[in-house]
Amino acid sequence: MKNRYLMPFLLLFVWACKEPVDDEVRSWETRAKQVTIIRDDYGIPHIYAKTDADAVFGMLYAQCEDDFRRVEKNYIWATGRLAELDGEEALYSDLRANLYMTEAEAKAAYEAAPRWLQLLCKGFADGVNYYLYSHPEVKPKVLTHYEPWFPMYFSEGSIGGDIERISTERIRSFYEEQKGLAYSEFGDGLVHPDPYDEPKGSNGIAIAPELSASENALLLINPHTSFYFRPEIHVVSEEGLNAYGAVTWGQFFVYQGFNEKTGWMHTSTHLDFMDEYMEEVREVGDGMEYAYGDEWRAVEEIPLTLKFTSPEGLQEKTFTIYRTHHGPVTHQLDDKWVATKINWDPVNALIQSFTRTKLSDYTAFREMMDIRTNSSNNTVFADASGNIAYFHGNFIPKRDPSFDFSRPVDGSDPATDWQGLHEVDESIVVLNPASGWIQNCNSTPFTAAGPYSPKKEDYPYYMAPDAENYRGIHAVDLLSEVENLTLEELITLGYDPYLPAFERLIPILLKAYEKEEDPSENLTAAIAVFRDWDYQTGEESVAMTLAHFFGMSFNKSIGSSDALIPFNQENGKTLEYDASEVVSAMEAAIVKLEEDFGAWNIPWGEVNRFQRLSGAIDLPYDDNKASLPIGLASGRWGALASFGASAKENTKKLYGSSGNSFVAAVEFGDKVRAKSLLAGGQSGNPQSLHFDDQAEMYANGAFKEVAYYREDVEKRAEETYHPGSR
Repeated sequence: MKNRYLMPFLLLFVWACKEPVDDEVRSWETRAKQVTIIRDDYGIPHIYAKTDADAVFGMLYAQCEDDFRRVEKNYIWATGRLAELDGEEALYSDLRANLYMTEAEAKAAYEAAPRWLQLLCKGFADGVNYYLYSHPEVKPKVLTHYEPWFPMYFSEGSIGGDIERISTERIRSFYEEQKGLAYSEFGDGLVHPDPYDEPKGSNGIAIAPELSASENALLLINPHTSFYFRPEIHVVSEEGLNAYGAVTWGQFFVYQGFNEKTGWMHTSTHLDFMDEYMEEVREVGDGMEYAYGDEWRAVEEIPLTLKFTSPEGLQEKTFTIYRTHHGPVTHQLDDKWVATKINWDPVNALIQSFTRTKLSDYTAFREMMDIRTNSSNNTVFADASGNIAYFHGNFIPKRDPSFDFSRPVDGSDPATDWQGLHEVDESIVVLNPASGWIQNCNSTPFTAAGPYSPKKEDYPYYMAPDAENYRGIHAVDLLSEVENLTLEELITLGYDPYLPAFERLIPILLKAYEKEEDPSENLTAAIAVFRDWDYQTGEESVAMTLAHFFGMSFNKSIGSSDALIPFNQENGKTLEYDASEVVSAMEAAIVKLEEDFGAWNIPWGEVNRFQRLSGAIDLPYDDNKASLPIGLASGRWGALASFGASAKENTKKLYGSSGNSFVAAVEFGDKVRAKSLLAGGQSGNPQSLHFDDQAEMYANGAFKEVAYYREDVEKRAEETYHPGSR
């Protein structure tokens, strides 16, 4: 009898527990009906909604459809939960994330955000959660429910402070073993790119109306990222949003792209926006203090428990995070603790990143730049009014120039503190130069507009320590000759096959060869190939194969060929070598080719390949499986259309994995027109028609016409649906 009376209470309890979930699902379903996704003939999602927040909902839903695992992995990493997936070795990546933002701080940042931004963040979370709800077959690996404060963590990544330059190895050494590691070869404790790795970065080119055939401004958007790092997307709302371009998986704004009136292209900058402060610390009572001027200040201590997966199951490890007013303590150099200060302002970074996508002209764009949270980027800009512009960096700390901030500075000296930020007008800005063009290829801003470029002596060194590179040289040479440029000709310019690095390297080799008393038969034959070469890459070029392997051998055995560039030599880069070393580098290249391919005189396209075998984040490669020949070359040699290829595990052939990924050429006028191209295709699902439907186009440099206006999208519609009803 007692059980009979208990039943209503049990049902009430179950209903009470279930009701909030049902309310959430009902809110997702209501929102989904207000969003329309049109997939065009290349699978590109065009999202239409009444509000920006609903558009973000649809945007994230569509991203998850295309590649949920990449969205998921980005947030597992950003929120400091990677060790729960990858094990104990990833703990120090998670610790790094928490050094700069704990969960409590991320929630507080979200609560402090303006209401409209909170709504976007809620749209983000709802979009991912509704995807998981409507796709029960997709099992999330760590994060089972996405929260609106997650984007506070992921304002980083080519937007914020470049957290990946903070060494996890040094974090481990300090927080695990309480010891320091030696300075790097750069005299600091930061992570620097390996000079022998494929250069990462991008190209941005803007053409003024006076040099275009249509008398409209043109913009080349040419990121050089890891393949499949950013998909293509179009997002539209009735609140003025109509942005098309590339979005980093899981972020709710178009990162590099255009709207009807403006276009923006980000290239990685080398200006100094990060500093290391060496702190003198001492124990006092139960805590720590650090010296600052004439006082001792308390070191902030925050307990933190992280989880990691292991063969025994999920385990925990507890740390104490240390922070000074300079930032979190990230490592130790000699006997000094080091706090690493970077830009970490997630609310304003998200405000700037989303606001950028809705602006109508240069005046509004310039005002947006005053937010100054874009740390690691330069920006190339064009608009429908005919303006072209370039901003070298955006977040630039003011510093006392009497200190060398390229190395760790004394944190106890108040004079080393940042003195606010430089105003945009104090930074390097180019607007409508008389050259009629602007370029940046992760290179010095002092060649951005040819003879009308900014002057180095007008700016502090830390604003532009950037070197020149061969892509920058190539761009300047081409742009100096342009006139009456069409959109198609801009694409052709961006794919010009000339490689200026070899204009310097090959004559050095030919001169060294003349000193050889008894050259081998193969060396003599290879030299003959080079004597007839025009320094252009191509699938059928044997010279390109030889040049690439010689160039790689030269860089590794002698030094970076960038040191042969006069601009860099004027700024202290030198390279010493003798003839025998140069010849030895060539002979090593010949031996390498013969060992790996059975001959040294093989066409470039037989060696240089595109292959996409699966949708895995860490792609497999296989010499015995189908691949496409690629005539493009590495950006290190000055190829504007960069194809970063290397031998992978268990392969001899070189497979591209970075470089040209999403590329777009845009023409502004009464109506905007654009062409675009993706590496492979839009979808990460090998079963999708759009997994590799652009691969042949990619190999041939054949761009598709962008469907931007609704009537054009509908003409090319392959599928139209609401989220959840596909």
